[in-house]
Amino acid sequence: MPIKQVYNLYLSPNRIYVRKLRNILGFVPGNVRLYQMAFRHKSVATWVKDGVKNSNERLEFLGDAVLGSVIAELLFKLYPYKDEGFLTEMRSKIVSRVNLNQLSKKLGFNELIEYDARMISYPNKQGSLLGDAFEALIGAVYLDKGYQFTREFLLGRIIKTHVDIHHLEMTETNFKSRLIEWCQHSGKEVVFLQIDNPEGESTKMFSIKVVVDGEDCGIGRDFNKKSAEKSAAEKACEYLKIFEESIS
Repeated sequence: MPIKQVYNLYLSPNRIYVRKLRNILGFVPGNVRLYQMAFRHKSVATWVKDGVKNSNERLEFLGDAVLGSVIAELLFKLYPYKDEGFLTEMRSKIVSRVNLNQLSKKLGFNELIEYDARMISYPNKQGSLLGDAFEALIGAVYLDKGYQFTREFLLGRIIKTHVDIHHLEMTETNFKSRLIEWCQHSGKEVVFLQIDNPEGESTKMFSIKVVVDGEDCGIGRDFNKKSAEKSAAEKACEYLKIFEESIS
């Protein structure tokens, strides 16, 4: 074991935290600060510079890209005769917030996340708390250990152990249909609106906002309008706790 890891595990002021991480993740972290940031929600973060907080949001952005790459490679090899549409749908099922929330809870990430305790009184605000932390953790592992280590960690420790890909293949996850059905049963009006992109009109991405009974419930962005609608619908389902029974 490298000297730095020995120090982190037995001698550093953070050794108790490091041991907890090792028990959950199966390895000893190098740069502990990365992991602390990965589990720090913006509600308890402090401003650093130019409107940026020392929260897990930037790591979440990075982790999302790394996770998508690893899953895409896995599916490409696992289904050599399936088309791009099938592979995209399968990747969406695996990296959906519902699934990542589930994985985070199984792995015990809820014991590590720092967030404003007042959020407990507002379940809707917790929405993607666990899933966001999952992606941020992947970003932290990538920066700390490199791509190959992160890939092996994801495939060996998480996907192989906790994700039944063939079961997901048989599961229909149409968030838009589920949202519309839920709204019909609840007597609520749902509207999908195309809104301006933050980058301006020059970008080719679509931004779709879901509004339920006048309340903004989620925004999805993608280069394909239907995919943007699906993403927005997923976030709305998450916000409205439509899939709460799946992640409880």
